[in-house]
Amino acid sequence: MIGLKPGVLLTETEYGMALLDQDSAEYWTLNPTAALVLQTLLDGQGTERAVAELISRYEDVDADLAARDVDRIVGELRSAGLVRPA
Repeated sequence: MIGLKPGVLLTETEYGMALLDQDSAEYWTLNPTAALVLQTLLDGQGTERAVAELISRYEDVDADLAARDVDRIVGELRSAGLVRPA
């Protein structure tokens, strides 16, 4: 499980989500896939649930691809300093 780093604001958009790091004044946009993963994790679910959500939402995605996507998305969010362990 993860949480947003203090000072990071999140808002849903018609295309996914937007994140603003108030400390750095940097702004990120998340596509619908990344938004679904982040929201699932912020809701207290684990990465396994995020994988299941991707498989459920996108019929052409298998478990291996979904797991790689979740790992990549979480890794990018961590590298950007937007999230921390909950």
